[in-house]
Amino acid sequence: ILAACNAVAFVLNFHKIAQYFIQLENDAEPAIDYSMDYKDSIVITENQINTNMETSEEFQKNREPQSSSNKIMIKAIITGVLILAMLIPSLFVSSLVTEREQRQKEVVQEVSSKWALRQTITAPYLFIPYTVNQTGEDGKVIKVQEHLLLLPENLSVEGNITPEERPRSIYKVLLYKSSTTSKGNFLLQIPKDIDTASLQLSEARICMGITDFKGIEEKIIINLNGSNYGLGAGLPTDEIDATGLSAPINLSLADIGKSIAFNMPLKIKGSEQLHFVPLAGNSSFNINSTWNSPSFDGNVLPGERTVTDSGFTAQWTFSKANLPFGTVLKDFKFGKENFAFGVTMVQPADQYAKTMRSVKYAILFIGLTFCLFFIIELMQKKPFHPVQYVLVGLAITIFYTLLLSISEFILFNIAYLISAFATVMLITFYAKSHFKSWKVAMVFAGILSGLYSFIFVLISLEDTALLVGSIGLFVVLAIVMYVSRKINWYNPSLNNTQPEAV
Repeated sequence: ILAACNAVAFVLNFHKIAQYFIQLENDAEPAIDYSMDYKDSIVITENQINTNMETSEEFQKNREPQSSSNKIMIKAIITGVLILAMLIPSLFVSSLVTEREQRQKEVVQEVSSKWALRQTITAPYLFIPYTVNQTGEDGKVIKVQEHLLLLPENLSVEGNITPEERPRSIYKVLLYKSSTTSKGNFLLQIPKDIDTASLQLSEARICMGITDFKGIEEKIIINLNGSNYGLGAGLPTDEIDATGLSAPINLSLADIGKSIAFNMPLKIKGSEQLHFVPLAGNSSFNINSTWNSPSFDGNVLPGERTVTDSGFTAQWTFSKANLPFGTVLKDFKFGKENFAFGVTMVQPADQYAKTMRSVKYAILFIGLTFCLFFIIELMQKKPFHPVQYVLVGLAITIFYTLLLSISEFILFNIAYLISAFATVMLITFYAKSHFKSWKVAMVFAGILSGLYSFIFVLISLEDTALLVGSIGLFVVLAIVMYVSRKINWYNPSLNNTQPEAV
């Protein structure tokens, strides 16, 4: 392949190569015919010298565009290499953003662990043990204890979430306090295959699940069938919840087949997220808060929701047809995580995510800025040294560190405006000092301002960022092609001395 390429290049440049060797031959010392007279030999030598000079001048004229073209090509290659080299500092900036974001998560985790973690609340359910007869290995009949899990027939939960922002160093940790009231009823039904005489109603318990005990603000008391019971830590079984509260209750055979009402107020605190598990035949959950940036997540989204600047309200409803289990269970073979739902209160000013998104456009910033300098230096005939390219690239890189550091103290939008303004002014004045023209400097200021505005729009968008970004890049490329259409890449000395207005 290399040999074929060399052959093609030789054929295409045959005329220039031949002219080059002819020039070498003409430059050689002419042979003198000593048979001639001295005067005749001098005339011949002068003619040959004149011919050589004319040929040399013609060769230099033909060679000058080629030399200038080679210089442009070499400078373009150097500029491209510098663009790639300047991506290395952007990688360090990305690592810095990740480090600061990880530090924030550590602070949030530290404060949350002392306050309360994310909470998942399970609706109240009844634990009723009973005995069954089994035949042992020795043939004797022994009694083995089993249990029933009775879920509420109907459940209604009303809740309010009060957010709290706690400052820690330069970070803010989002916490909350919640107040809920659960109302409903149990229908005390016993499966036909269980003898009511085997029920151990004296050991029945009312249970509920909660993730973090530190979040309990007040003693939890449930009113069941007209009696109050104080719940304590510990569960008789871990089929539904690994951690939770329970209390022994008074049941009798006379309660079988009856509806048992309950009412349970609950005040707990946590951090960022509050989830519920709808363990009931028919249930409804109504949650409201003054937080205006909720993220409804989990297994089910709310059927109705309203989000305004003053807060949000959300409602979830379930029926027996929505859940793959009934209200009377001998065992619970389902993971409650598959049914949990709720709300996560999102921090609206996530400066680290936005900064990281802006760093991803570093190649666009550096590439377009370097291309702009390269084009204008050709038109102005004032070469820009590679060291100067590096300085401009470092100025663009420092923009991200400014953005990251300032956004940790003030709103991201204001931090972006300050950082972009400082960077644009720095590069503009640097261009003015090199090209000695305010007109050229204003071209840099306008184009860089438009570029930073375009990137700000992209990092502010979510779903349409790809579409807007693709269209914007196409427009930028079209503008670059339009501006550079009249540049003589082979002979830059013929270019205009002033850049054409875009």
